[in-house]
Amino acid sequence: MTKNKKTARLLDTLSHFFIFFLLVSFVIICGLTLFITLLSTSLDIQLTEENLNVAAKITFLNVLIISAIFTVIDTLRRNLTVKLPIKEIVAAGEKIVNGDYSVKLSHISSFAADAQLNEIIDCFNKMAEELSGVETLRVDFVANVSHEMKTPLAVIQNYATLLENPDLSSEEKNEYAKAISTAARRLSDMMTNILKLNKLENQNIYQASEKYNLSEQLCECLLVYENIWEERGINIETDIEDDVTVNADAELLSLVWNNLLSNAFKFTDDGGTVRLTLAKKGNVAVISVSDSGCGMSPEVGTHIFEKFYQGDTSRATQGNGLGLALVKRVVDIVNGEISVDSTLGIGSTFTVKINAET
Repeated sequence: MTKNKKTARLLDTLSHFFIFFLLVSFVIICGLTLFITLLSTSLDIQLTEENLNVAAKITFLNVLIISAIFTVIDTLRRNLTVKLPIKEIVAAGEKIVNGDYSVKLSHISSFAADAQLNEIIDCFNKMAEELSGVETLRVDFVANVSHEMKTPLAVIQNYATLLENPDLSSEEKNEYAKAISTAARRLSDMMTNILKLNKLENQNIYQASEKYNLSEQLCECLLVYENIWEERGINIETDIEDDVTVNADAELLSLVWNNLLSNAFKFTDDGGTVRLTLAKKGNVAVISVSDSGCGMSPEVGTHIFEKFYQGDTSRATQGNGLGLALVKRVVDIVNGEISVDSTLGIGSTFTVKINAET
């Protein structure tokens, strides 16, 4: 213990002693004065100055002794019921500062301490648990970003090296340049999605709610992929109820529809089917995007909304595993729900439910 801490503890003890001294003095003097007055009046006893001086000295000594006893008892009480628990909390806090988020404090017996300290301990344990989860996500996120960046960067580096060969034909140069362009675009898309997801998760993007026609928005989003379905012979089925109005952020929700439709076309084989439906049920708009693609197992379905998770690794070059994480975050922001129903080898259906205007 440092000299400053010892001095502080001494001053703290003296201050408590002084407080008890004043309280005990007041109580004893008032009580004793009342007692002597009543006694002398009732028994007609005359008190001499000498008797009063002796009584005052004895009373003062008793006040000192009682104050000292109270100070010792109070010091022991505070050490056991306040300082020791706080010392444990501070020690646990120092561990968290040093990066150890596994600390967990046990409840203190209500007999030994103030029960409110257990409320502080509960909040502390919850904070440590949340920080542990955030740290795990941060480490995983950094690791995943680093891993995902390696592939397109390696492609760019390899093909750039090949382009340095002066003996390449025009066809080879075009092929290598196209590969570099594709890898660069994938890297750019990944960075864009990471920035969007980061803003969404940190609430730097706030939804600008406005009433708009959801039916028209879904049709517009679907038409963006017209070239894809025509080129690959994919059948389009729609069942979109007219004039369904929602009060939400149109730009944020467009991220949802574009990501779901993009995935549907990505996982649907040539000649397959993509289906888009919209129905209003009460005050809820139900949107579903279905495909006749490869589908997924129940195990994959439980992780599909996690960042960088890709169930079908054979098509990993077509995405970066951030699209559905974005979708989930946006749906949460607009207080909606999203679910997936998928059968391996048959296809998947993503269903989104958001509040609709009545």
